[in-house]
Amino acid sequence: MGAVPSFAGLPLNQPRLMGVVNVTPDSFSDGGDFLDSSLAIQHGLKLSDDGADILDVGGESTRPGSAPVSIDEELARVIPVIEGLAGEGKLVSIDTRHAEVMRQAISAGAKIVNDVTALTGDPNSMRVCAATGVNVVIMHMQGEPQTMQDNPTYDDAASDIMTYLRERVTVMQAAGIARDKIAVDPGIGFGKNLDHNLRVLSKLGDYADINLPVLLGVSRKSFISRIDRDVPAKERMAGSVSAAIAGYTRGVRLFRVHDVAETRQALAVWDAIETA
Repeated sequence: MGAVPSFAGLPLNQPRLMGVVNVTPDSFSDGGDFLDSSLAIQHGLKLSDDGADILDVGGESTRPGSAPVSIDEELARVIPVIEGLAGEGKLVSIDTRHAEVMRQAISAGAKIVNDVTALTGDPNSMRVCAATGVNVVIMHMQGEPQTMQDNPTYDDAASDIMTYLRERVTVMQAAGIARDKIAVDPGIGFGKNLDHNLRVLSKLGDYADINLPVLLGVSRKSFISRIDRDVPAKERMAGSVSAAIAGYTRGVRLFRVHDVAETRQALAVWDAIETA
């Protein structure tokens, strides 16, 4: 038996959950719910109690059509929350595409950078991540949040995205970021239509060839309501859990979720049945 793979100190011999802590007024699912830093900290601690291994703090919505916020505003939103959660001994990631936010978040206690632009959104991002030795999740996104859903196109979504992520990992390693610090995220819903999303999800098993941890973010996303009924984001939990299980059966062990307790329970039951 080989060594158990890990990410950010977490052995991936079981599913690991990244709980979403959005400190924003406009995120697609929970915008405005936790804009106050004390509420956001309480929410993060509850997610941890529910079974979240990582708490992902974000201060800028990247939902389709979202507008960017200033660096100062993003920092004002996230730094108190990161300090509060890290001060409680929690493993915190910063969800940002801006190098200065990364730098200050790491100083405040974040151990993971989760970047929807795969370190392409800011020319200084690579340097900050290499210099600090932080763990990094790189995500695939076609286009920018404002326009990414206008007309996304691929030759083959699954293979195109894997090729892109491989190339980014090569660039990151050349810049001094250790391979064992990197996880990849195919970016469900980011510059992808329903067919693209389903194609990527069905082929997640192919990521074994990349030999890096995969983070899957399917929680409450709009592709769920396009499959069944068009319901608000907070009514998509069952579809979210179903997609997470589909990812788990294809080798994914990191999941970015809003509904931590429910996802943890579903994966635990599935695992128990499969290993009985």
